Amino acid sequence: MLVEGGSRMWSVVSKEEQLEESLNKAYSDGIREALDQFKYNFVITDPFLMDHPIVYASEGFLKMTGYSRGEVLGRNSRFLQGPDTDRRSVLEIREAIRREKSCQVTLLNYRKDGTSFWNFFHLAPVFSKDEGRVIHFIGVQTPIQKCSRLCTSKHVENDIRKQHESSASANINANASNNLIYFGSCRRELCRDFSGDLGHSRLQNSFLEDDHKGRLVKHACEAKESDKQKAIAAISCVMSELAHFSKYTGKSVSDTRCDSADCVRVSPIISSSLTIALSRIQQSFVLVDPHLPDMPIVHASNSFLQLTGYSRDEVLGKNCRILQGQDTNKEDISKIRQSIEAEQPCTVRILNYRKDGNPFWNLLHTAPVRNASGKVAFYVGVQLDVTGMEDNHLDKGMTSQMKQLGAVGAVRVAVRSLLEAGPSR
Repeated sequence: MLVEGGSRMWSVVSKEEQLEESLNKAYSDGIREALDQFKYNFVITDPFLMDHPIVYASEGFLKMTGYSRGEVLGRNSRFLQGPDTDRRSVLEIREAIRREKSCQVTLLNYRKDGTSFWNFFHLAPVFSKDEGRVIHFIGVQTPIQKCSRLCTSKHVENDIRKQHESSASANINANASNNLIYFGSCRRELCRDFSGDLGHSRLQNSFLEDDHKGRLVKHACEAKESDKQKAIAAISCVMSELAHFSKYTGKSVSDTRCDSADCVRVSPIISSSLTIALSRIQQSFVLVDPHLPDMPIVHASNSFLQLTGYSRDEVLGKNCRILQGQDTNKEDISKIRQSIEAEQPCTVRILNYRKDGNPFWNLLHTAPVRNASGKVAFYVGVQLDVTGMEDNHLDKGMTSQMKQLGAVGAVRVAVRSLLEAGPSR
């Protein structure tokens, strides 16, 4: 679908097209048909789409949960949670995603009809071999058939019931206010708030139920070794299929990150959590890493790609000089370099070029992004197309320039909060 905006035509990609492209672009056509052959219960998610949605759900997963494919695709996996889902387990999954690591937890989930079921959940990241970044996550759910039951004694029965009721109420309120999810970035303060309290209010991997005889029954579920082996086998098979189909696109994937110097030089790595946070900033900007050779671009916003005509793959790992051309003023370039050397902000009106060769006047604002210790972690460059605008008109257009400064502030908040939460590369 094309929408007219100013003097240009912007291409607007629908949510359905994003979901379709998420797998096909990485693994080539036919990947869904190949994945449909597996009997495992699993989903594949894309951390670079808004709200980290499911982009593929297996038939086994659909039968297990009672949902149709249309009810699952495009949704975050939080819809499987319920009042007795253990929040510590949810946070463990979220932390694994933030750190781009595998994790395994025993979890109570809920079907579409509201009935609960225990499953051994195995999460695994899928890395691009060439770029080293996470492009998808695989989540395998292995049902646990039997759970132990243990009746509580009479003299502690009432205390446990009160504790359980208080805990359930607190968890429901927390779920509504904080919007806890499986797949998404974990804010540090959210983890802190829950990690200190849950140890006293919940029984991990268990819940309480009245057995209709005035007694409370504790249901405890632990995965058997056979359940764990099934999950590992599922991850291995799905990963093998993804790796096979990815070769046809020339962008191979792996279950481990490429940490070689060559890999980092080609396409520098930032965490998927930071990428998600940055993707919410609706301005044209890039983030560059001054600690890597040639200060490459490590993140480019969608608005930047629309403005310049480049694809994300064409700009990641490249220096911003790709926007320069034969009539770009050398003094403007020198001014930007001097500001970077001095670790100071800079605003300059510079002639840049789009991918198709057409020039445009860019009101560029660059600024350092510092970590908690005050050292420069990145530089951000925010672009504003001012083609055809006179200087005196620019002075009056403070709203756009204030948006530029707002974008810089938003980038700094995103980087600072995630860097403080701990390294994830």
